[in-house]
Amino acid sequence: MAEGDRGRVLVVDDEAVIREGCQRILSKNGWEVVTAADGSEGLSLAGEDPVGLEVVLLDLKMPGISGMEVLERLLEMDPSLPVVVITGYATVDSAVEAMKKGAYDFIPKPFTPDQLRLVVERAAEKRRLEREAERLRQEAARTLRDVATEKGRVLTIINCMADGVLVTDHEGRVALTNPAATRLLGIGQGGEILGRPVEEVLPREELQRAVREALEASRETAISQEIQEGDSLIRAHTAPVRDEEGRVMGTVTVLQDLSYVLELDRMKGEFIAMVSHELRSPVSAIEQSLGAVLAAEELPGRARHFLERAKERARGLIELINDLLEISRIEAGVAIQRREPLQVEEVVRKAVELLQIEADKKGLDLQFEVKEPLPRVLGDPQGLEGVFTNLVGNAVKYTPAGGKVEVLV
Repeated sequence: MAEGDRGRVLVVDDEAVIREGCQRILSKNGWEVVTAADGSEGLSLAGEDPVGLEVVLLDLKMPGISGMEVLERLLEMDPSLPVVVITGYATVDSAVEAMKKGAYDFIPKPFTPDQLRLVVERAAEKRRLEREAERLRQEAARTLRDVATEKGRVLTIINCMADGVLVTDHEGRVALTNPAATRLLGIGQGGEILGRPVEEVLPREELQRAVREALEASRETAISQEIQEGDSLIRAHTAPVRDEEGRVMGTVTVLQDLSYVLELDRMKGEFIAMVSHELRSPVSAIEQSLGAVLAAEELPGRARHFLERAKERARGLIELINDLLEISRIEAGVAIQRREPLQVEEVVRKAVELLQIEADKKGLDLQFEVKEPLPRVLGDPQGLEGVFTNLVGNAVKYTPAGGKVEVLV
């Protein structure tokens, strides 16, 4: 091993033979050795780079500054610096005093090369371990700071989300919520509900059941549901959270406020109803007026053609308006205005009779047949008549002239 590869050792001793002997022995083992003949010189050398020193060998009995004082000042420079006391006055009292002041170990004069190498090795190992421990401590502190910073960033993002977030642990206890979740669910703030079972926190049984099912899921799954409470509509997505080995660590539920959808549906219904009612009357009046004009026999052929097309367009608009109103009533849940006992075949018969004239105009053979009597049912006669009229009307409309349309009940 080349000299100096293992680090620097400072030898402070007023005896030249000790300094030279230590330098010779330690240099052979790869140490860079610097020497000082008294305490002042030793402190000066150590002050140049105290952190770069691995071990200090210090004589207690020297002229000028005493070894004890040098020891104290060395440890002020670097409290973790290993100082090994070497002295010819090695009594128990002096050794104990030096150890109390912070010396790592002591070695009495005279000592053998093996004793010197051993004590220096132990002191250097202590130095290395303390440096490694300090490095790990700083790394752990840095990691904790990074984790705390990242956690704070994630919490800030979650708390600023418009969607609600509710996280539980593997036992179904609340681990995290954000303000949106507490608002949508009408539950207490985070600090009030953390650690409590979902059965005590979530107001709806559907959400409680979704969390439990997600915790027990054996494969990747997500449970989606819509929950309506008064004027509020919430869509909830619940899924298990797994670790790298696939074990369920908990669940996460994302809550979306869909109340605006209800409001949009209401506004759409009002708009359709308003537009339909505002349009139906004038368009019906136009159709009737065109019918009255077409009743006149003296109309030129070309004028009659265009008036008939206009009347057909007006009739199409009226049907479209009626369809819009019907859709609006269906979405509002009021499409069926009344229920009463009725014969389905009679309702179908009326629809066929209503369309007989249209069939005759196209030269269609429109037939109606009841295979066997049907039992009376409860229904809305007007609504059913509209349905059958549309069905038969489409058949009449799209069957080529001269064809045949059969209506069988």
